[in-house]
Amino acid sequence: MRTSTWLTLLFCLAGGSAGAAELGPVLTDRSKLSFVSRQMGVAVDGEFRRFAATMRFDPAKPEAGRAVIEIDMASVDAGAAETNEEVTGKNWFNVKQFPKANFTSNAVKAMGSNRFEVAGKLTIRDKTRDVVAPFTMTQQGGFTVFEGALTIRRADFGIGQGVWADFDTVANDVQIRFRLVAAGNK
Repeated sequence: MRTSTWLTLLFCLAGGSAGAAELGPVLTDRSKLSFVSRQMGVAVDGEFRRFAATMRFDPAKPEAGRAVIEIDMASVDAGAAETNEEVTGKNWFNVKQFPKANFTSNAVKAMGSNRFEVAGKLTIRDKTRDVVAPFTMTQQGGFTVFEGALTIRRADFGIGQGVWADFDTVANDVQIRFRLVAAGNK
């Protein structure tokens, strides 16, 4: 497949200090990037299937962390082939014109008890907005797991145009969820 059809998730929590924890590779078969929207009041789950990620993070100095995420929007799975075709089309993600979404952080903050917040700029369909995503970092066996969620408003990014712009049919709020699993420290 063409490079533009692969979902690439580059999550580089790069600390500026020598003490930053170096994690092994992100295990994409154990990781997940998903979303929940509501259509006519009913929850609709979806996810982005293919991605790669790398991480670097020091929980003792989270403010030095950074995140960069790049998503290939064509890898969306909204539950059915006809739905996938619709959401990759012009009224939704318009993947021909806007094949990728991007997130670049500008701050990471400790919230206590292995909870953190990452703030940054999210770009979808060439529209950029400030977002904040709370997340947790836990050790599970030999893995480091980053889990979190944030809610965006699809209208802020021009997602769902024409007849789909009506919030009575498809709600404006969409929750994005992530679970990134990295191999233990190198």
